[in-house]
Amino acid sequence: MAFLFLNKPLYLYLMEQAHIKTPLGITLIEGNENGIAKIWVLNDDVPVSNSIPDVLQNAVKQMEEYFEGKRNTFDFPINPQGTDFQKKVWKALLEIPFGKTTSYQELSIQLGDVKAIRAVASANGKNPLWIVVPCHRVIGSDGSLTGYAGGLWRKKWLLEHETPPIQQSLF
Repeated sequence: MAFLFLNKPLYLYLMEQAHIKTPLGITLIEGNENGIAKIWVLNDDVPVSNSIPDVLQNAVKQMEEYFEGKRNTFDFPINPQGTDFQKKVWKALLEIPFGKTTSYQELSIQLGDVKAIRAVASANGKNPLWIVVPCHRVIGSDGSLTGYAGGLWRKKWLLEHETPPIQQSLF
Protein backbone atom coordinates (compact mmCIF):
# COMPACT_ATOMS: atom_id res chain seq x y z
CA MET A 1 0.00 0.00 0.00
CA ALA A 2 1.48 3.32 -1.03
CA PHE A 3 1.03 6.72 0.51
CA LEU A 4 0.13 9.59 -1.77
CA PHE A 5 1.66 12.94 -0.94
CA LEU A 6 -0.24 16.01 -2.09
CA ASN A 7 1.08 19.43 -2.96
CA LYS A 8 -1.97 21.23 -1.57
CA PRO A 9 -3.51 20.97 1.91
CA LEU A 10 -6.13 18.24 2.21
CA TYR A 11 -8.97 20.68 2.80
CA LEU A 12 -8.54 22.00 -0.76
CA TYR A 13 -9.63 18.64 -2.15
CA LEU A 14 -13.31 17.70 -2.13
CA MET A 15 -13.88 14.76 0.20
CA GLU A 16 -16.64 12.22 -0.16
CA GLN A 17 -18.05 10.49 2.92
CA ALA A 18 -19.91 7.31 3.74
CA HIS A 19 -21.12 5.88 7.03
CA ILE A 20 -21.26 2.10 7.27
CA LYS A 21 -22.37 -0.24 10.01
CA THR A 22 -19.68 -2.52 11.46
CA PRO A 23 -19.66 -4.86 14.46
CA LEU A 24 -17.83 -2.11 16.34
CA GLY A 25 -20.20 0.73 15.53
CA ILE A 26 -20.83 3.19 12.74
CA THR A 27 -17.68 3.83 10.75
CA LEU A 28 -16.91 6.94 8.72
CA ILE A 29 -14.97 6.47 5.49
CA GLU A 30 -13.74 9.67 3.85
CA GLY A 31 -11.69 10.21 0.73
CA ASN A 32 -11.56 11.26 -2.88
CA GLU A 33 -9.87 10.31 -6.15
CA ASN A 34 -6.49 10.73 -4.39
CA GLY A 35 -7.24 7.95 -1.89
CA ILE A 36 -8.91 7.27 1.42
CA ALA A 37 -7.90 9.88 4.00
CA LYS A 38 -9.91 8.76 7.01
CA ILE A 39 -11.55 5.64 8.37
CA TRP A 40 -12.83 6.22 11.86
CA VAL A 41 -15.28 4.55 14.20
CA LEU A 42 -17.83 6.97 15.60
CA ASN A 43 -19.26 6.96 19.09
CA ASP A 44 -22.28 8.91 17.87
CA ASP A 45 -25.28 7.14 16.45
CA VAL A 46 -25.40 8.54 12.91
CA PRO A 47 -27.45 7.11 10.08
CA VAL A 48 -25.84 4.64 7.69
CA SER A 49 -25.34 6.06 4.19
CA ASN A 50 -28.06 5.15 1.70
CA SER A 51 -25.62 5.35 -1.19
CA ILE A 52 -21.86 5.06 -1.36
CA PRO A 53 -19.90 7.52 -3.56
CA ASP A 54 -18.01 5.78 -6.36
CA VAL A 55 -14.58 6.78 -5.00
CA LEU A 56 -15.36 5.05 -1.68
CA GLN A 57 -16.99 1.85 -2.93
CA ASN A 58 -13.81 -0.24 -3.04
CA ALA A 59 -12.84 0.79 0.50
CA VAL A 60 -16.36 0.05 1.79
CA LYS A 61 -16.35 -3.37 0.11
CA GLN A 62 -12.94 -4.25 1.55
CA MET A 63 -13.92 -3.12 5.05
CA GLU A 64 -17.06 -5.28 4.87
CA GLU A 65 -14.94 -8.25 3.73
CA TYR A 66 -12.56 -7.66 6.65
CA PHE A 67 -15.40 -7.82 9.17
CA GLU A 68 -16.81 -10.91 7.46
CA GLY A 69 -13.42 -12.62 7.95
CA LYS A 70 -12.79 -12.76 4.19
CA ARG A 71 -9.94 -10.23 4.00
CA ASN A 72 -6.71 -9.65 5.89
CA THR A 73 -5.05 -7.03 3.66
CA PHE A 74 -6.27 -3.85 1.99
CA ASP A 75 -5.24 -2.64 -1.45
CA PHE A 76 -7.17 0.57 -2.03
CA PRO A 77 -5.15 3.81 -2.24
CA ILE A 78 -4.72 5.64 1.04
CA ASN A 79 -3.93 9.28 1.64
CA PRO A 80 -3.49 9.97 5.36
CA GLN A 81 -2.59 13.48 6.42
CA GLY A 82 0.03 14.05 9.11
CA THR A 83 3.55 15.11 9.85
CA ASP A 84 6.52 13.39 8.24
CA PHE A 85 7.20 11.55 11.51
CA GLN A 86 3.59 10.40 11.82
CA LYS A 87 3.66 9.10 8.24
CA LYS A 88 6.90 7.25 9.00
CA VAL A 89 5.23 5.54 11.98
CA TRP A 90 2.10 4.75 9.96
CA LYS A 91 4.21 3.17 7.21
CA ALA A 92 5.88 1.00 9.86
CA LEU A 93 2.45 -0.05 11.16
CA LEU A 94 1.60 -1.34 7.68
CA GLU A 95 4.43 -3.85 8.09
CA ILE A 96 2.85 -5.57 11.11
CA PRO A 97 1.42 -8.84 9.76
CA PHE A 98 -2.23 -9.74 10.15
CA GLY A 99 -2.74 -11.72 13.35
CA LYS A 100 0.51 -10.47 14.92
CA THR A 101 1.34 -7.71 17.37
CA THR A 102 4.35 -5.60 18.22
CA SER A 103 5.14 -3.29 21.12
CA TYR A 104 5.71 0.44 21.12
CA GLN A 105 9.30 -0.28 22.15
CA GLU A 106 9.86 -2.71 19.27
CA LEU A 107 8.35 -0.19 16.87
CA SER A 108 10.65 2.55 18.22
CA ILE A 109 13.67 0.31 17.73
CA GLN A 110 12.53 -0.55 14.20
CA LEU A 111 12.27 3.17 13.45
CA GLY A 112 15.82 3.70 14.70
CA ASP A 113 15.34 5.41 18.07
CA VAL A 114 14.56 3.38 21.19
CA LYS A 115 13.97 6.62 23.10
CA ALA A 116 11.13 7.65 20.75
CA ILE A 117 8.56 5.42 22.44
CA ARG A 118 6.30 8.30 23.49
CA ALA A 119 6.50 9.98 20.09
CA VAL A 120 5.72 6.67 18.38
CA ALA A 121 2.78 6.10 20.73
CA SER A 122 1.50 9.61 20.01
CA ALA A 123 1.76 9.13 16.23
CA ASN A 124 0.09 5.74 16.60
CA GLY A 125 -2.81 7.38 18.43
CA LYS A 126 -3.25 9.94 15.67
CA ASN A 127 -3.56 7.33 12.91
CA PRO A 128 -6.54 8.44 10.77
CA LEU A 129 -7.01 5.08 9.03
CA TRP A 130 -8.58 2.77 11.60
CA ILE A 131 -7.90 -0.93 10.92
CA VAL A 132 -6.29 -0.34 7.50
CA VAL A 133 -3.17 1.11 9.12
CA PRO A 134 -3.23 -1.41 11.98
CA CYS A 135 -2.45 0.68 15.05
CA HIS A 136 -4.54 -1.81 17.06
CA ARG A 137 -1.69 -4.34 16.63
CA VAL A 138 0.61 -2.29 18.89
CA ILE A 139 0.56 -3.36 22.52
CA GLY A 140 2.56 -2.71 25.66
CA SER A 141 5.94 -4.41 26.15
CA ASP A 142 4.36 -6.56 28.86
CA GLY A 143 1.64 -7.75 26.45
CA SER A 144 -1.03 -5.46 27.88
CA LEU A 145 -3.60 -3.67 25.76
CA THR A 146 -2.64 -0.04 26.05
CA GLY A 147 -4.23 3.04 24.56
CA TYR A 148 -6.56 2.90 21.61
CA ALA A 149 -8.48 5.90 20.29
CA GLY A 150 -11.50 3.72 19.52
CA GLY A 151 -11.56 2.28 23.04
CA LEU A 152 -9.76 -0.73 24.48
CA TRP A 153 -12.82 -2.97 24.01
CA ARG A 154 -12.58 -2.36 20.24
CA LYS A 155 -8.84 -3.05 20.24
CA LYS A 156 -9.47 -6.34 22.05
CA TRP A 157 -12.22 -7.25 19.57
CA LEU A 158 -9.98 -6.49 16.58
CA LEU A 159 -7.07 -8.54 17.92
CA GLU A 160 -9.38 -11.47 18.66
CA HIS A 161 -10.96 -11.13 15.19
CA GLU A 162 -7.51 -11.34 13.61
CA THR A 163 -6.35 -14.32 15.68
CA PRO A 164 -9.25 -16.77 15.87
CA PRO A 165 -8.74 -19.78 18.12
CA ILE A 166 -7.04 -22.77 16.53
CA GLN A 167 -9.28 -25.83 16.23
CA GLN A 168 -7.81 -28.62 18.31
CA SER A 169 -7.66 -32.09 16.81
CA LEU A 170 -9.90 -34.65 18.46
CA PHE A 171 -7.52 -37.49 17.55
